[in-house]
Order: sequence, then C-alpha cells, then structure tokens
Amino acid sequence: MFTGIIETISQVMALQKKKNLYVFKVAAPKMFNDVKVGDSIANDGACLTVTSMKGGCFEFDLMKETLDATTLKHLSPGKFVNLERAMKAEARMGGHFVTGHVDAVGVIKKIKTLPNYVEYRISIPQTLMRYVVPKGSVTIDGISLTVGEVKKDWFAVYFIPHTLEVTTIGRKKAGDEVNIETDLLAKYLLKAKG
Repeated sequence: MFTGIIETISQVMALQKKKNLYVFKVAAPKMFNDVKVGDSIANDGACLTVTSMKGGCFEFDLMKETLDATTLKHLSPGKFVNLERAMKAEARMGGHFVTGHVDAVGVIKKIKTLPNYVEYRISIPQTLMRYVVPKGSVTIDGISLTVGEVKKDWFAVYFIPHTLEVTTIGRKKAGDEVNIETDLLAKYLLKAKG
C-alpha cells in the first residue's frame, strides 16, 4: 500500500529487454537506505519488487502484464521515474489509498497554465471513467491527486508548483502517456452496488 506522496525521482541506469520481461535498474536514493531485496517500491505508480541491490542501484523485473498495462514499457536509460516506498502500518496517511496496481495508461490531452494555476486534462479508457468523480482521488504516475472537473471523455487535475518541481509530471507535455490508478474506494462501492 502506498500514499501517492512521491518521495523522490530517480534515473533509470540500465535496461535489459528479454522475452516477456524487462529488467531495469534505477539509482538507489540515499534516503532509501532502509530498503532491502523483496521490498516494494512504486515506480511511476506501479508497485514493483526490489530483486537485487548492486552498485548503488535497485533492480526490478517488469513482467509482460506490467509492460502491457503501464508506461514502463517505454523506459530507457536516462529517463526518470517517481519513487515511493511502501508505507509502514504505523505511518501517517498523507495522501490517498494507493495500491500500486495501475488500471490503465491515460493520455494528457491538454495542459492549461495560468499564473499560479496548472491544469492537466487526462483521458482514460471509457470503462474506467465511472470510477472518476469530482473530489474523488486518482493516481497519476504514482502521484495522489484530487479530481476536479469531469467530462464524458476526460477529467482534470490541478498541480501546485512544488509537485511539478519534485516529480516527473512537470516534464510531461500534451500527448504524453501516464499511468492511472483510479479511486480504490469507488471501485469497491460500485462493485458492492452490483
């Protein structure tokens, strides 16, 4: 379980493509000194297991399912990813309930920038729009956000300057893909209603 509060960004140092599997390494941030093999770290919102720690890097395996369902299939050395360690049971809940199970890849349709105001309009598969409600939560590339305006084929989220500076989202532009995890509570409520 994660909160969607990104701890840091890290650079992809190496990537090896195998049949139905990518193995990639990211630079291990100094603040992650408590991480061990087997721990979960969200990379751009996708929960991944640390499989090795060598040469100042964390290594992760990306299975076919993860490659098919996320933007991580586009990784290459030199790119950056948002990182968050799994939350501890006794930790304060600072964001939303985030599982790290990416629902789909969304597309940034428009970025509207005004003084002290940045709005991203995101389109996602129509089947997931039912889980997106105004003032509900959504996770974009691992960043926990509150949903603003919702239309038939897109929704809006808003970013403070700090988030744009300390995560990879500020480097994105219209047309770029992002990992989307919809509101966990909405999924269970709608499932219970039948």
